[in-house]
Amino acid sequence: MVNTASGRKQDPRYLTVDGGRIAYDLQGEGPLVLLLPGMGELRSSYRFLAPQLVEAGYQVAAVDLRGHGDSDPTFDSYGDVETASDIAALLRHVGSPAVVVGNSMSAASAVIAAAEHPELTEALVLIGPFVRNPTHVSTFQRLLLRVALGGPWARAMWNAYLPTLYSGRKPDDFEHYRKTVLAAMKRPGYTKAFKLTTRADHEHAEHALGGVQAPSLVVMGHQDPDFADPAAEASWVSNALGSAIAIVDNAGHYPHAQQPRTTGDAIIGFLRNVHRHA
Repeated sequence: MVNTASGRKQDPRYLTVDGGRIAYDLQGEGPLVLLLPGMGELRSSYRFLAPQLVEAGYQVAAVDLRGHGDSDPTFDSYGDVETASDIAALLRHVGSPAVVVGNSMSAASAVIAAAEHPELTEALVLIGPFVRNPTHVSTFQRLLLRVALGGPWARAMWNAYLPTLYSGRKPDDFEHYRKTVLAAMKRPGYTKAFKLTTRADHEHAEHALGGVQAPSLVVMGHQDPDFADPAAEASWVSNALGSAIAIVDNAGHYPHAQQPRTTGDAIIGFLRNVHRHA
């Protein structure tokens, strides 16, 4: 369950795709905005941004990645391409075209979906985007991280690693949210799904960048620890897409949760411009 703009708990809806069910919630009225969290996160990571979008006149669908949250852990495969397929299925089911907002690895999936299904994608918002494999770490370092998050200690490692990704201001409810993330991962099958998700490769997304026609916005936390130089990475993605950039101060990998008002204002301003010219 997640909180709606009114503060009430909302039960998830489900879309059955090949291999299992994808959970999402839907609230508000107006142009559709699809919110996708990053690996290891829940759709409630958008608990602060979603109400702002609803108040601004948008219909908002927040989604749990396959093997995360209320979505099923029964899928045979996980990663950028698989999530891109889920995006397309959800947009066809809920209504399209839509603005697709992807955080972290979900940004890569949003890029793939936009390139392969331009008729479904009105615009992209990429938050802390992993749309290419990291260039600042060696193959050995990437292997170490995969082992750390892919072994029997995966839950403990993610629980320890998660606070570091919230460099800068943490949400007031961060410890509660962190416990929710860990509890969700403890359920049967979900740790395995998470470990399989950590194997995602972003090469497909990098190749897809040139095929994106939709207008886009890159949102990057100034202190995002997942990038050696967050501003430089945002600039690289912006150059590849011809997108606008919003750098959010006092925020790490999750500016939509850490600085929701600043992030929300940047996104809503971008969306106003998109729909003004639609």
